Amino acid sequence: MAIITRNPSTGERIHTYQEMAPDEVRRHLDMAVEAQRAWRATDLKHRAGLLRHLAGHLRERAPTCGELMTIEMGKPLAEAKAEVEKCAWVCDFYADTGPELLADQPVETDASRSYVAFQPLGIVLAIMPWNFPFWQVIRFAAPTLMAGNAVVLKHAPNVSGCAVAIENLMLDAGFPAGLFRTLLIDVPAVAQVIEHPGVRAVTLTGSTRAGKAVASQAAALVKKTVLELGGSDPSLILEDANLEAAATSCATSRMINSGQSCVAAKRFVVVEEVRERFEALLVERMAAARMGDPMDPDTTLGPLAREDLQHNLARQVEESTAAGALCLLGGERPGGPGYFYPPTVLSDVRPGMPAYEEELFGPVASIIPVADEAEAIRVANDTAYGLGASVYTQDTARGERIAAHDLEAGCCFVNGLVKSDPRLPFGGVKESGYGRELAAYGLREFVNVKTVWVA
Repeated sequence: MAIITRNPSTGERIHTYQEMAPDEVRRHLDMAVEAQRAWRATDLKHRAGLLRHLAGHLRERAPTCGELMTIEMGKPLAEAKAEVEKCAWVCDFYADTGPELLADQPVETDASRSYVAFQPLGIVLAIMPWNFPFWQVIRFAAPTLMAGNAVVLKHAPNVSGCAVAIENLMLDAGFPAGLFRTLLIDVPAVAQVIEHPGVRAVTLTGSTRAGKAVASQAAALVKKTVLELGGSDPSLILEDANLEAAATSCATSRMINSGQSCVAAKRFVVVEEVRERFEALLVERMAAARMGDPMDPDTTLGPLAREDLQHNLARQVEESTAAGALCLLGGERPGGPGYFYPPTVLSDVRPGMPAYEEELFGPVASIIPVADEAEAIRVANDTAYGLGASVYTQDTARGERIAAHDLEAGCCFVNGLVKSDPRLPFGGVKESGYGRELAAYGLREFVNVKTVWVA
């Protein structure tokens, strides 16, 4: 079976890849088992050194890697280059912190010596999405390799070129052959990989439906999973917010990566007292986006990554407006080639509408009016998801209280857009998944936390 990549700006075919046959997949997995056996015996300083080499290669190749991302999934070129730099950052972070975080931790007990050791599990399968084709992979792979594991990558088919490029970067940085392997396979072949005895864990970033399917199979085989799934992130705009700053932050969050981010702000829960002014400011800022060729340095909004995504987003907007939502900006697919969708602002969004109930994966903002703080918190939590959330208020103590205690999400920000940072754990609750990436928590997700006790 062929895997075809297409340029979302034009719809034209980029490349055709041949899907790996089952025997070839098994061979790669067996090679990964052997590579990991040798890798787990290497010292932490050696692993850290290779991560630093990888960071250097990423920085050197940021222009070409960025162009590849832009061509395959439509990310504006400046954002693509910044994504590669962020990948280098996470490599440097784990090279700096990994040896200490993975060192044995002494514990005083009745033994002459007792401690906690962190040892690798084996092979970890990574099922990754297309929206951040380098970052999603490297942010997982850097700590997982640092911990002594091997990685096999099943990337989204539409970014197969990125998947191959990442494997080549690993080899060029000096990681052993077979330790990081890209598998060019489609969804039906994933079950075979999970069943392989050398695969000890699975991490998936993607839809809730995909997460449930993978977690079910892995659980039946008693294999650990980490899931980072969908999000319908709320931004609470309280009556004392700095509306100019809030609108700028919210517009930026909504349109990063052409609106295709799990932690992009999607539902704007606005206290009625300031709704009219906030709406005007948000419309103004989103209307200022320049939609077009993502290779053009002046473009700030590229196409959606695939045609089916464009059609689904249009459906969600059309069904929401038919149910009573008011379209203040955009709302119509442009003519011409490519999978573009314009900046769109919907107001008077209510329960039952797709713009309220579903994740909108594109540059569409849903404004939900509420009476006060209490209702804002209730509406923010009125979702199956729980990935990110933000609150805007000039009373930072109030904002921190709401973020820390009231919002049901894994990442809560005050007066700023939700973003990932290697120094902080990243992940969700409810149907947004479980487990954490980044920081010390991500490093220790795929290790055997072993107790050692000596009489």
